[in-house]
Amino acid sequence: MFGLSVTELLIILAIVLLLFGTKRLRNLGGDLGGAIKGFRKAMKEDEGKAADASPEVLEGQAQASTASEQEKAKNTV
Repeated sequence: MFGLSVTELLIILAIVLLLFGTKRLRNLGGDLGGAIKGFRKAMKEDEGKAADASPEVLEGQAQASTASEQEKAKNTV
């Protein structure tokens, strides 16, 4: 992909470990994992709310939007 061999990647990893240390990298990995886990949980909750919406509510929203569009059309004429 970038033309990096395995040995070059290992050297880069060693430099990163020397600069940041294992404790900081472990904390960074944990924080990143927690953020991804929270994002996935929020996405599942949002999908659940959309699936739980009753057809009557969705119909009412569609009728309200068409009624408001009709009123706007009347006002512009």
